[in-house]
Amino acid sequence: MTEKLVRTHGRHPTEQKDRKYFRSIYFREPGGVLFEIATDIPGFAVDEPLETLGRDLELPNFLEPRRKEIELLLPALKKASRRANSTNASWR
Repeated sequence: MTEKLVRTHGRHPTEQKDRKYFRSIYFREPGGVLFEIATDIPGFAVDEPLETLGRDLELPNFLEPRRKEIELLLPALKKASRRANSTNASWR
């Protein structure tokens, strides 16, 4: 992808960045807008099971030192109620 951006479009992307959940490259278009191209892999389940995905705040290592700062910016969430074997799904 990087070679194609340089060869075909004259863009000069960054080196590939490991963001724990995906890998990214960045480049600017002629108007100055910063673009990111990211992979789908390895995915968000690299550090927690799918069953609990999203329950806790997981951060990539480079953001871990800023955990308290990030947590203060996030809104408080209510715990979702769980209905076992519910047949009254409002989305149907």
